Amino acid sequence: MNAIVYHEYGSPDVLELKDIDKPLVKDDEVLVRVHAASVNRLDWHLMRGSPYISRLQAGLRKPKDSVLGADVAGKVEAVGKHVTKFQPGDEVFGSLFGHGFGAFAEYVSVSDGLLELKPANLSFDQAAAVPVAALTALQGLRDHGRIAPGHKVLIIGASGGVGTFAVQIAKSFGAEVTGVCSTRTVDLVRSIGADHVIDYTQEDFTQRGQRFDLIFETAGSHSPSEIRRALTSKGTLVLIGHGGSEGRWIGPVGRMIRALVLSQFVSQRMVSYIGKPNYSSGPNERDLVALRELIESGRITPVIDRTYSLSETPEAIRYLEEGHTRGKVVITTSAEGA
Repeated sequence: MNAIVYHEYGSPDVLELKDIDKPLVKDDEVLVRVHAASVNRLDWHLMRGSPYISRLQAGLRKPKDSVLGADVAGKVEAVGKHVTKFQPGDEVFGSLFGHGFGAFAEYVSVSDGLLELKPANLSFDQAAAVPVAALTALQGLRDHGRIAPGHKVLIIGASGGVGTFAVQIAKSFGAEVTGVCSTRTVDLVRSIGADHVIDYTQEDFTQRGQRFDLIFETAGSHSPSEIRRALTSKGTLVLIGHGGSEGRWIGPVGRMIRALVLSQFVSQRMVSYIGKPNYSSGPNERDLVALRELIESGRITPVIDRTYSLSETPEAIRYLEEGHTRGKVVITTSAEGA
């Protein structure tokens, strides 16, 4: 099969389209014919081996996993002997984050617990845009932000991959949502349901005197101490674990530590986290199922900025690294992906 592989850390130039062996299917796994995948920040962080602290898990001298890609949407090709949840021909989507990756390929073998049936009203391209970004937004707002109807919520980075889902998910919980974005994406953020939009090129939200019950930070543009000025006295700041950067060594970990320390001395809650793939929030519900229901009911619609072919994956990652994407960047690996 064709796959995008890399064997050393570096720029997108280290990525190559290669013919490699199709993955074997273990007893509890599903072989998926990949129709689409999407690019996330974690892909280019892994590609570059940056921040350096990430290499403790990803591989000190060279990457442990030679194929990137966490988000996948496609059709089940084969199932392991212990799999009863799926059968060949099923259309599925899911996140491989933390479980070997491998979606930038024509086939990938995935644990059945990481997949769910694809929303009926989405194309493969749209479904591939969902998992990592939407799971991050859902878990951040619901589990860590404790969002409730009527809450005044500020989404920083509202036009990005996570932010576009966060705006829509916050609205689905009955919150009053304000999005922070650049001039060129103001109309986009309004179109996905934001009640108010702040153009950060014209105004600093920390200086306008408005207070929010919950602030969801995806951009890494302000320090926790600056952001807390815009929180109510009992408000919550949620930082996603891959937002922002603080140098080559520890990346956003520095901001996460400062938020944790600061929260010990102020009345506001400050939490940071990394999203979990298909996390079970209750005894009978997985988060991908919850997202599928929101999508099929029309309350969430994935926003896709650009689509690239598998061979164009290096260009897709270059574009993502520029930091100006509007929604998600998708890799289509077959003609049926569109």
